[in-house]
Amino acid sequence: MADDFSGSRLKERQNTPLLVLIGPTAVGKTALAVKIAAKLQTDIISADSAQVYRFLDIGTAKPSEEEIRTARHHLINLVDPDQMFSVANYQKMANQVIKELWKRQKLPLMVGGTGLYISAVVEGYAFGQKGANQSIRKQYEQIAAKDGLAILYQKLKRIDPKTAATIHPNDKRRIIRALEVYDLEGKPISEQVNKTASGITPYSPVLFGLYMDRNELYKRIEQRVDLMIEQGWFEEAQTLYKKGYKETDPGMQVLGYRQLLAYLQGHYSWNDAVEEIKKQTRNLAKRQLTWFRRNKNIEWLKITSDTSFDNLTENICFKVQDLAPSRAKY
Repeated sequence: MADDFSGSRLKERQNTPLLVLIGPTAVGKTALAVKIAAKLQTDIISADSAQVYRFLDIGTAKPSEEEIRTARHHLINLVDPDQMFSVANYQKMANQVIKELWKRQKLPLMVGGTGLYISAVVEGYAFGQKGANQSIRKQYEQIAAKDGLAILYQKLKRIDPKTAATIHPNDKRRIIRALEVYDLEGKPISEQVNKTASGITPYSPVLFGLYMDRNELYKRIEQRVDLMIEQGWFEEAQTLYKKGYKETDPGMQVLGYRQLLAYLQGHYSWNDAVEEIKKQTRNLAKRQLTWFRRNKNIEWLKITSDTSFDNLTENICFKVQDLAPSRAKY
């Protein structure tokens, strides 16, 4: 990987270096990223599709005030829970932030677990130009109401298995959107995000991925869900519900909030809601790893209970110092 991102190669391609840290939920990305950002004297660009929503703080594990003081975070708290926010929106905003950081002599650092967001930026996806079609969307809504969402999910698996693998079978909004895009564009949403015609991306990325043994990760996920509930996750969801946000709103489809609203409406017992959150978060972690492992350019770093994030920070910063010696502040 070093050869691909050497100084001479960068000069030849004239691409902007981009440091990317990815991994499944609960693996420790934010804690490590804050240390890296502080060492490199740069900002963090969040690549998390849940953290774009305002008011969803505890359940999306947004950075703490202390972490934000240590390293400025971009692309969080962008829209209200009842507003749509697309991958294309994210790509446009991320590109602008990267450009601004580079102008300020900072090495851009993108961090997150939303694979589609990261791929859209790193690989320069070219999105279709057609927006929402309410007529098509309404037709699928009616099918879901009459025959069940499972029918639509099975259809999505047939026409676009790659996208289906990243969407939970109960995520009606995203399933319908993927089918809508297929009808509008004549190709799957995973192909709709085709690379540019030239095949050239604007960046020279160096990607590091965090992972841990499955059992250890699942244990950490369950502990984090319990901690979030202790910190007031349910009260946060309840407040949003009282403000009028509905389970059909995009932000309220975020994992965990969906289950907590179902509990508030009497569809789950408390124990069942919590167990479902833990189960679906484990499934999310599996989907995230499945997505990332398609990328052969990621350097994977195993996290254990003995891992020193200080040492890991030193190693990563050392490896990226040659990306742009005049810009990286290491």
